[in-house]
Amino acid sequence: MKKAIQIGAGNIGRGFIGGLLSDAGYHVVFADVNEAVINKINEDGQYTIHVMDVESSEEVITNISGISSAGPEMIDAVVEAEFITTAVGLRILPIIAPSIAQGIEKRAAQGVNEYLNIVACENAIRGTSQLKASVYEKLSDEGKAYADQYVGFADCSVDRIVPPVKCDNPIDVVVEAYYEWNVEEAALKGPIPEIKGMNLAGNLEAYIERKLFTLNTGHCITAYLGCLKGYSTIDEAIADEEIYKIVKGAMTESGMGLVKKHGLDKEAHLKYIDKIIGRFNNPYLKDDVLRVGRDPLRKLSPTDRLANPTLTAAGYGLPVDNLLIGIAAALHYKDDQNFTDKLNELGIRGFLKEFSGITDEAMLDKIEENYAKLA
Repeated sequence: MKKAIQIGAGNIGRGFIGGLLSDAGYHVVFADVNEAVINKINEDGQYTIHVMDVESSEEVITNISGISSAGPEMIDAVVEAEFITTAVGLRILPIIAPSIAQGIEKRAAQGVNEYLNIVACENAIRGTSQLKASVYEKLSDEGKAYADQYVGFADCSVDRIVPPVKCDNPIDVVVEAYYEWNVEEAALKGPIPEIKGMNLAGNLEAYIERKLFTLNTGHCITAYLGCLKGYSTIDEAIADEEIYKIVKGAMTESGMGLVKKHGLDKEAHLKYIDKIIGRFNNPYLKDDVLRVGRDPLRKLSPTDRLANPTLTAAGYGLPVDNLLIGIAAALHYKDDQNFTDKLNELGIRGFLKEFSGITDEAMLDKIEENYAKLA
């Protein structure tokens, strides 16, 4: 039987990628450090994905097992796997890389000549490439030669809202109906895996930035403005006319940058923006603004969902007024002491110059002005 490893047995791992792999006929091994989740997966042997949308449904996921991602069984699982996916967060990828590398070395030592494809399904740009770099640091020259021949590292973009809703069964998951999983076809090795729901992409960068500049940009700006107005969930916040106007404006500004950069069809992209905002209105998800807004330091970085679309659009001479409001709102979201200390130490202008890559004085003036208005 085909075997896949889903590293990260959290809501995204179970509610999105793990479910697709199971549906495709793989025995899915969930690898995680959360012993309670792994034990429950092994005890029940199944869980339910609850699709909560205008039309709701349920899907029971079977043919699964669980292992510790920190234990020696992880190495043996890599030896036996045909497909490995992750949903652990960008900062954890270097931590799981050594086990993957040891598994690849063991495959080489045992003469395994079957292909293995690895896809990091992270909310980041080129997450798989970053994982590959960490894995290759741990490989011997022989291991690298083997990986070059038999192991594919394919970047991807993932898009599904999976809020941390508590179910009666702790491993059941609540998701929205919509999802996208775009995988870089050219980077896959051997026969292309047949997985319904996995879209094989040529120009992956366009897919990655379309999602980052649209869903992620609009989602976090909704959260930051919602927090400032005292809303608890994304659907409550986007129902506020003032917030809706700013969010729609920011997504349109970022979208016009994408149209210029990637030659996207303008009207088609505007319809895509409307579809994304429609997802924010889903009252069944109860998506917490605090969850969506967390880690603003990362979200303000030059390659992420606030500075990146702003700098892209501005680079083409396009307006970015609403995006600058979103950045100002993010600066009000001080969810950790490190963020607060750096902002207090450097001031808004110094902070943004150092951490966001925004150096244009006119833009910085506008952000400071918006910051004061939102206070």
